[in-house]
Amino acid sequence: MIDAGIFSHQSNFEGRYIPDHDKLEELVAHLKGLGLRIVFTQGVFDLVHLGHFGYLEKARSLGDILIVAVDSDDLTKRRKGPSRPVVPEDERLRILTHSRSVDIVTLINEGIQDGLIQKIRPDTLVVSETTADFSDGTLEVVKPCCGEIVKLPPQATTSTSARVRMLTIDGAKNLAEKIEQLIGKFLRGEVI
Repeated sequence: MIDAGIFSHQSNFEGRYIPDHDKLEELVAHLKGLGLRIVFTQGVFDLVHLGHFGYLEKARSLGDILIVAVDSDDLTKRRKGPSRPVVPEDERLRILTHSRSVDIVTLINEGIQDGLIQKIRPDTLVVSETTADFSDGTLEVVKPCCGEIVKLPPQATTSTSARVRMLTIDGAKNLAEKIEQLIGKFLRGEVI
């Protein structure tokens, strides 16, 4: 008889979200003890699009277990500005547990050098070529904690930031057109 659990269509958020980094460290040690290769990546994952899923699939293909650290709302605001994220952290965490490529999610309040990477000590750290400028030496700081570091190229032709800019510009343009129409009606004495 086949175990129906493997065909479950539920995300199992409670089983895949591990907020306690000490517990995550213990779990990773156990998984490594079983001979499993751990892959780790981090990001905002705001307004999730196909590029995110392509990135996660490629990251997952580099090992047995993919752990994704999701930037907290506070960290995202510090990095991307006060209007981000568009999607709150709890929802972003839950969305990622619906991805077949993601095994474990956790929340991160600082960059990858904040200590989580030292706890996980992944076999492979996956970073995007475009997400961050690593000229600040961050990768050199975390390199001793990782078996290897893999930089993936963008998996989509657009980014969340580009989409947010487009929506903002289009929204402002539409608003300006409506205001212009209302002013025209007002000046012509038409009822508004």
